[in-house]
Order: sequence, then structure tokens, then C-alpha cells
Amino acid sequence: MKKRVLILMSDTGGGHRAAAEAIRDALYMEQGEQKVAVDMVDVFREYSPVPLKYAPELYPRWINRSKKSWEAGYKISNTPQNAQIVSTTIYHTIQSGLKRMFREHPSDVIVCVHSLVTRPAMKALMSRSHRPPFVVVVTDLVSTHHLWYEKRVERCLVPTLPAYDRGLESGLVPDQMRITGLPVHPNFVRGLTKQADARAQLGWDQNLPAILLVGGGDGMGPVYRTARAINERRLNCQLIIIAGRNNTLRKQLETSSWNQPTTVYGFRTDMPAILAATDVVVTKAGPATITEACIAGVPMILYDAIPGQETGNVEFIVSNRIGVFAPTPQQIGDTLARWMQEGPNSLRLRSERARALSHPNAVFDIADEVWRYAQQKPIDTDRLSLWKGVVRARRAINNQLDL
Repeated sequence: MKKRVLILMSDTGGGHRAAAEAIRDALYMEQGEQKVAVDMVDVFREYSPVPLKYAPELYPRWINRSKKSWEAGYKISNTPQNAQIVSTTIYHTIQSGLKRMFREHPSDVIVCVHSLVTRPAMKALMSRSHRPPFVVVVTDLVSTHHLWYEKRVERCLVPTLPAYDRGLESGLVPDQMRITGLPVHPNFVRGLTKQADARAQLGWDQNLPAILLVGGGDGMGPVYRTARAINERRLNCQLIIIAGRNNTLRKQLETSSWNQPTTVYGFRTDMPAILAATDVVVTKAGPATITEACIAGVPMILYDAIPGQETGNVEFIVSNRIGVFAPTPQQIGDTLARWMQEGPNSLRLRSERARALSHPNAVFDIADEVWRYAQQKPIDTDRLSLWKGVVRARRAINNQLDL
């Protein structure tokens, strides 16, 4: 019989959907569509009332326009007591939608890749007599919020040791958790090639160090100013800039003059080849980008981080001597100049340390865990236990009356 997997996510940032799609496709690759059916549900957009219904649209605006208020909210809510208050409030807001979602998407196992959904979803499931096994895949890398950790889940899969330690602090037990790494799409690892082959495919210079500057899929952040600061250093390198969907930025870059060979791209879907061809990546501290760079063995210069969930990512990269934090264009230019002066051996050592921290098979390890729990029987809930207790009490009373 085909097993049904329900993945709970929301498009509040690209990482949740990317993780969900990676797990889904790994399951299809390993088990085949004849044995497994995967449903991905955006819980906020599809099953929540206003304002949570618009969380995918509101989240990037909040992050980009008011980082300080986001940081304050993150810190205030990130205690066991306050996390419980937040999750209870969310549950009472969306409980009817959650219950309808579980009726419309029956499953043999539930996978949650969003911190705000984990506890409310479990609470909704506990109102039923039986529930499927519940697996949480934590998609923040290091600075994980208490909201991720629900004591009643069967499995909590985390990307790093600090995320594991936070789970213990939140009340989970070691047998519930496993360090797997962050799920990256199977095609990413399969698409990695030798640097020379990747450069030949992309048409890059085979001899010059390649500096990759990215601003995410939407080309956000100080990409242009950073590119000009690098350009001022007149480094012996080639510069590759990904402007993403930001056509204004792309035109601005394409019409600029450069002191080194410079290639400007729009939105790209061939990141395995691009990272395989790269010597240094300049980027924000997003967990997916960091994870992919580590798998590809590319040292990093981080110029920005979302306060709260990405702060620990910076500390993780710096403490493991994979890269540095350089929050201004001038600091980025100075760092690159220093790294180029140090020579290729310094970059090679950073590259080796990055690969040593990576988990290239994480998505398949996660898919195996999900598949294992999909084979288990439904779990009796507190509601069923209470009902059984009532039945036993009534039987005892009837027996006494018969006597």
C-alpha cells in the first residue's frame, strides 16, 4: 500500500520550501512514486485566517524594513515559557484550519519544517483519538528557537550540535533527536563536479581565482556597493555576480566598467556548477547557502545576517575558521585582498574545513527516517487514553452495582 507523507511548511523565507522539496524528492528517488505520495502544505497561506494567512508576504517586509524589532521579538519569545505562550496563541488562531487540514490530507507520517507550526500542529493532532508519527526537521542552522522543540514528537532531526543541545535544553531526550545536517536537494550534490570541469561548462577563466557575490534570489542587499568596493582593489581574480530577479541591479552592473574579468548573471538554477567553480563566496548568512557552500568546500565572507535565527550561523562559520563576517563593502574588499595575498594554500585549508563540517547525504538520511516512521502504526493520543479511562471507570461502577 502506498504510504502518505504530509510535509508542513510555509513560504516565510525560501528555506522552508527548499527543505520540503528536497525531502519530497529524496523520498521519490529512494522509494518511487508507486510506494509513496507526498503532500506539501503551506499551513499559513492555505489554512490560516488573516493576518497569518499573509505571513509569507509579511515576513520579508518585516525582516528588510525593521530588523531591530524582529530581533527584539525573537529574543523575547525565545524562552521556554514565552515560546509556549506564542505557540498557544497561534494554535487558538488556526486550530480549525489545522483540524480541517488533517482531515483533507490523511497521512501515515507528518513532517514539519517550520518552527511556528510544530507545536500548534501537534496540539491539533492530540484532539484526535489517533495520530500519525510526527517528525520535525529543524531548518535553522545554529540559533534555533525554542518553538522548534515539541516534547511529544517521535523524532527531531537537527543540523548541528548547537541545535541538538538546544533541543536538550528545551526538554527533548537524546533518543528523540539526531544530528543529520540540513536537507539540501539531491540534485545539488549530484551536480557538483571538479572545478576545472565546472569552469569549462560556465566559460570561466581556468587560472584566475573566482569570487562569487550573491544577494539571494531577489538580488537584495548591498550587492552593487560591494561589487564596486571589490573592483577598487584591482585584485588578480575574476568576479562573478548573481543579481537574481533584480533586473535594475543587473542592468546597473552590466553597464559598469570593471578592473577584472567580471560576469553578471540574473537568476540561476545551476548553483551546483557555480559553487563548484568558485573559490570564495560573498553572501548573507542564510542556512541553505552556508550548507551548500560547505558541501562544495567554498570559504565564505558573510556580510549580513537576520538577527536571531542567523546570528549563530556567523559565529559557527567564524569559529570553525571557514570564513569571516565583514558587514561593510570596504571590509569585504579588505578581506578579499588579504586572502588573495595569502595565496591558494590558505583558501585550500578553509575549503577542507568547510567540507569536514558538511553533511552531503543529509537529505537521504532524513528521507530514510521519514520512511521508517511511515511504516509505524498510528499512535493513541491523550484523548483516546482519557476515553479508555472513562470506559474502565464505567465498567467498574457497573460491576459494583451488579454485586
